[in-house]
Amino acid sequence: MHDTDPPGEAAEVGAGPVPALELAGLSKRFGPKAAVDQVSLSVPPGSFYGLVGPNGAGKTTSLSMAVGLLRPDSGHARIFGVDVWADPVVARARVGVLPDGLALPERLTGRELLTYLGRMRGLDRPTAARRAQELLEILELDEAERTLVIDYSTGMRKKIGLATALLHGPRLLVLDEPFEAVDPVSALTIRAMLRAFVSGGGSVVLSSHVMALVEQLCDHVAVIDRGRVAAAGPLDEVRAGGTLEDRFVELVGAEVGERRGPSWLAS
Repeated sequence: MHDTDPPGEAAEVGAGPVPALELAGLSKRFGPKAAVDQVSLSVPPGSFYGLVGPNGAGKTTSLSMAVGLLRPDSGHARIFGVDVWADPVVARARVGVLPDGLALPERLTGRELLTYLGRMRGLDRPTAARRAQELLEILELDEAERTLVIDYSTGMRKKIGLATALLHGPRLLVLDEPFEAVDPVSALTIRAMLRAFVSGGGSVVLSSHVMALVEQLCDHVAVIDRGRVAAAGPLDEVRAGGTLEDRFVELVGAEVGERRGPSWLAS
């Protein structure tokens, strides 16, 4: 999928390679609430990085600032060493994004959508058509050739959204809840695509509430809680000999006691 690598990707900074994504002191407030408070992360190139946290912890806000969809109050985000806000055109050419609740032009077929976006990305018509065909086949959307996006199922929308993120040949994917409300068959297809992307040298950052999924896919993980990084690093280090779910509960300070239903439903 990647005809050329972005310039400077293999450059060295200090003693190691340039991170695929680097967040340094990102902060964002909405009124009196600090949604993100000094978040700093470094995603190694070639890694599959999971971002987990409770609802409202700041994951989506952090990812939105990381890819240039939301301007931070302070801090920096760099994609392969390029500042997202100082040099947005170059930075965004290196990343494919699947935001949560992605809005798509709905009166187009999948092929029309990919071809249109490919042309907007600067691809010539034959290249856009070739990539669209390959993505539709891999993601098993080619059989819905005449179906408009407005009639897509949730799983199909996630897959076409992933296709739009991959279309221009990025080396980093940032995906916000890519498996939410996706059926098992579509989830298998998406997982296979992402594993192939990483095996080919790409890097993936994804947020998810499903700890088992993160443990299956990711080699690195960060736990975000109340707008701050509670823990980050290789998966085995973060889960510290237990499961990621147990470590997550410990880090976010959740109280796990007796769980019961409403009294009027008790037998």
